[in-house]
Amino acid sequence: MNECPLIPRQILFGNPDRTNVRLSPDGAYLSWLAPVEGVLNVWVAPRDDPDAACPVTHDTGRGIHRYWWTYTSADLLYVQDRDGDENYHLYAVGLAEVAVRDLTPLEGVQARVQQLSHKHPDEVLVALNDRDKELHDVYRLDLRTGARTLVHENPGFADWITDDDMRIRAATRQTPDGGIEVLVPGHADSAKWTLWGTVPPEDALTTFAVGFDRSGDVLFMADSRGRNTSALVAHNIRTGETALLAQDPRADVAQGLEHPTEKHIQAVAFVYARKRWEVLDPAIQPDLDRLAAVADGEVEVLSRTLDDSAWIVAYVVDDGPLGFYLYDREAGTVDLLFTEREALLGLPLVKMQALTIDARDGQELVVYLTLPPGSDADGDGVPDRPVPMVLSPHGGPWGRDVWGYNRDHQWLANRGYAVLSVNFRASTGFGKAFLNAGDRQWAGTIIEDQQDAVGWAIGRGIADPDKVAVMGGSFGGYSTLAGLVFSPELFACGVDLFGPANLVTLLETVPPYWKPTFEMFATRIGDPRTEEGRALLRTHSPLTYAERICRPLLIGQGANDARVKQAESDQIVGALQGKGIPVTYLLYPDEGHGFARPENRLSFHAIAERFLAEVLGGRCEPVGDDFEGSSLQVVVDGVGVVD
Repeated sequence: MNECPLIPRQILFGNPDRTNVRLSPDGAYLSWLAPVEGVLNVWVAPRDDPDAACPVTHDTGRGIHRYWWTYTSADLLYVQDRDGDENYHLYAVGLAEVAVRDLTPLEGVQARVQQLSHKHPDEVLVALNDRDKELHDVYRLDLRTGARTLVHENPGFADWITDDDMRIRAATRQTPDGGIEVLVPGHADSAKWTLWGTVPPEDALTTFAVGFDRSGDVLFMADSRGRNTSALVAHNIRTGETALLAQDPRADVAQGLEHPTEKHIQAVAFVYARKRWEVLDPAIQPDLDRLAAVADGEVEVLSRTLDDSAWIVAYVVDDGPLGFYLYDREAGTVDLLFTEREALLGLPLVKMQALTIDARDGQELVVYLTLPPGSDADGDGVPDRPVPMVLSPHGGPWGRDVWGYNRDHQWLANRGYAVLSVNFRASTGFGKAFLNAGDRQWAGTIIEDQQDAVGWAIGRGIADPDKVAVMGGSFGGYSTLAGLVFSPELFACGVDLFGPANLVTLLETVPPYWKPTFEMFATRIGDPRTEEGRALLRTHSPLTYAERICRPLLIGQGANDARVKQAESDQIVGALQGKGIPVTYLLYPDEGHGFARPENRLSFHAIAERFLAEVLGGRCEPVGDDFEGSSLQVVVDGVGVVD
């Protein structure tokens, strides 16, 4: 294998140069997220002079990660929580005064942006759980004065569906079997609700509202009822007519491209192994054809002006950073603005293979494989000799892996490891039969699919059977713990980031605002309210079999995680210590479900890199100053990888 330069962790896990690029609705301004003294903030520049950009926010903590333009084109909104507790406040900042205002100054309350509309540019619909922590009521909020007016008190709904006229058009609630009821308000009395439709439990994760068109009569939905994969369907709620717009026999609807004012879906994407766009509105076919010829990669339309004269477009590749382009539809020009991480250009990044393999029962699984640079001299997709490998399971489990630039894949491949991500049963995007096959199978078929992917890699001569690690976050962290207890000889070590260890306590401590959807968890994981359900959850909990762990384990946890509480990591660490099994446990007091601060990401990955190098024999960059500014607390270092 040819040695190549180590890519510094700072380049991979530090802040991007610029990301989340947007156009103001009137097209006068560009905006993006970029660091200010090491913290992500919102920047704004005249569209014709990006070099004149200035920050309009000055966050000094966790950084800003989600923001929106209002339709005034003079104000922006963003949400921020405190140290990862998910109690988001909604903030506004105006370009003229550049003064940040907290629009929801309520402690312990979560704000959700429900609706922005060009018809009501000075207002926003916001959902708040200020009255009841389990339920979000809808308020109309005046962006100028900050005044909030209650639109509707939540009687027990899981979600609201609103339109451009700022009207509540429908709401959803779960049924005891994990299905969904869709209700519409009465015409004379909005307090009275009428059942409009039902979604059976088997369709509940593959059928959902996308949005209304301009008329307010046509509701676009991803809908798997009566078929396996979710199709794009138009429901006329006034006439009852239904039209099938697009479907794919192997993949669910992944995303839609919506006209900025007419609100109809102009194109829809499906993703099996790679993304495929299907154009529904011939008016944009020339645009997509023109964009496809500009650069390599999968085209993503990120932002459009209200008059649709200009777009922000990005190109997704597997071996380089995102490139952001300004597309002037009237002039027909497509100009590169900048890349997300300039320092990645010219570095020895590697390609990602999109493949399909067979599980033990013949089910086809979509996997993504990245090989170390220089390991595949003949280019046949298999290294010249087996190499150490890291299995990287995704979170969820109702999520999926996709093709494209993946910093974990690039980091690990650069250190000498093959990296394998597998879409196991319960993954989304492959139809309801595939997804539902993961119900109540957390330690069953799901883990077997992961085992089969590792077995495939070993059988193909990709992975050294004595040097395979498993590393993931959230459900990927659960997969790490489950891998070490249910197949203790398969993996040489594991890295668990905020993964559940005890499924009973996981479900007993979900955030209160998840309670309206709790039947879905009870149906698909196991019901902690029944003895039968608790028995299943205990059977699938890694904590139950902690004594089986015989390989080195590294755990990282955010102290404020609202989803997977610190107690999950505390429990498994306590059990391992009680049996004398070595484990290293890292705690971050200013993080939640995921590490938002780059200083914390760098410190964790520096330790994880050393951990993997000592067990698997890969390369390791010295720690250097990667602990600087981190809140890292080393609770236990039983493995001995923290100096």
